[in-house]
Amino acid sequence: MTTVTIEQLPIRLRGRKSNVRSQFAALCYRRILDQTQICLVTSRGSGRWILPKGWPVHNQTPAQAAAAEAFEEAGLSGHAFDTCLGVFSYTKPLDKSCTAILALVYPVHVTHVHTDWPEQHQRRRKWFTPAKAAAKIAEPELRRIVESFDPAHLLR
Repeated sequence: MTTVTIEQLPIRLRGRKSNVRSQFAALCYRRILDQTQICLVTSRGSGRWILPKGWPVHNQTPAQAAAAEAFEEAGLSGHAFDTCLGVFSYTKPLDKSCTAILALVYPVHVTHVHTDWPEQHQRRRKWFTPAKAAAKIAEPELRRIVESFDPAHLLR
């Protein structure tokens, strides 16, 4: 069987906003003694366990934007894959109302854990097995993505 990989292009940003916004999330993982570990961070507001995520950035692919958020929010860097693992939805308070967000999840194979990073005083980070990480996550769709994650299925 032949697998075709299509490199993802940067997303063009337009000035017009819709009722639904998109974000890119980083599923940060590492392998320790043949076991996969996933890093979660706490949200700034409620302290819930989440994946690092952020808004689209002009001239960056979704995977690149997710990797940038992994560094800013969790102090992690590594190889970001242009493979969307899935999509989850949630609501976020924006502009005095709640806005629907669709977040696309991209895997980031962590090769470096930084001791200093931009949001280190605003968040905590912690490594979990996929099952334990999934149990900490509130969003059902994201829980399923994390629980079923297997880095062996990623192509370099």
